Amino acid sequence: MEFIELAKKRYSVRKFTNQPIEKEKLDLILEAGNIAPTAKNDQSQRIYVVRDEALLAKLNELTPCIFGSKTVLAIAYDTAVDFKNPFEEGIRSGEQDVSIVATHIMLEATELGIGSIWLNYFPNTKTAEALGIPSNEKLVLLMPLGYAAEDCVPSPNHEKCKPIEETVRYL
Repeated sequence: MEFIELAKKRYSVRKFTNQPIEKEKLDLILEAGNIAPTAKNDQSQRIYVVRDEALLAKLNELTPCIFGSKTVLAIAYDTAVDFKNPFEEGIRSGEQDVSIVATHIMLEATELGIGSIWLNYFPNTKTAEALGIPSNEKLVLLMPLGYAAEDCVPSPNHEKCKPIEETVRYL
């Protein structure tokens, strides 16, 4: 599949089946995240695979947006490892690293027929504590993964992109 086709095919899945993701497919998805480029290739990302029923129940208490997924990735970055820009205080790579990794994960999942949703609608600190994520790591996003339910369709906004002239500027 051409990359642009793959990118257009991906959408936010908001209803998952109970079918578990096969280990081989999950391994490929995680490998895609592991090979993603990060600042100085320091790989500050930390990916937690949540499959435990008790932890999934806790996540469901913290956010209404797990959508029945039986596999949720909690993606954080290690503040001791992420790149700190020497030219400007407070500019760091951690969130960028996680974003690149998460994008690779979503696209590999799509190629394998696995649905995903990038989730920011949760209390980050409480969720990190509930999952036992160390305090030196910042939880950026949750990514429920799984097979899309048969009646799951992209939201009406999925293909509603602005004209490229509104988002691209040539200097």
